[in-house]
Amino acid sequence: MSNREHILQTVRRLAIETGSVPSMGVIAQEAGVSKGGLMHHFTSRTALVEGIAAQAIQDLDHALAAAAARGMVVETWLRLSSSREEAALYRAISILLTDQTSSTATLLQLAAEAAQRWERLFAVETGDPVAASIIRLLGDGMLLNSLTDNDHGPGVDSILQWLNRRSTR
Repeated sequence: MSNREHILQTVRRLAIETGSVPSMGVIAQEAGVSKGGLMHHFTSRTALVEGIAAQAIQDLDHALAAAAARGMVVETWLRLSSSREEAALYRAISILLTDQTSSTATLLQLAAEAAQRWERLFAVETGDPVAASIIRLLGDGMLLNSLTDNDHGPGVDSILQWLNRRSTR
């Protein structure tokens, strides 16, 4: 594993544990690198957040591509969208998205491109581009539900059963 990957894994772990992205000093200490070593890979906190967001998107790309090969991309999307562990990471990222001092244009572009890729996978599995958009938005809503620690509403299995009943009509 490269130093860059090690730093990103450390930040991801800290973000999940704390619900926020810690200071550059804390990250350097936890990763076991000097602050100069950290700055060599990530010149700013914004660059670091973009790095963990890009890594999270890449991980989701891989999970959905593997699920698509098994014909389970919709189910995988909805299960990952309701994951408490993933919600903690996205909570940390969302805090920085709303930080007016951070430049988030690159991060927002990465997220928009990923959403388009994922919708294409859902459309292939469902055969319906409108259903694909609705499923993507449903997953986004489930993630928001997880971010707010809201346990109300049906579970993933109930949602999948409802979707299956709708698709067989």
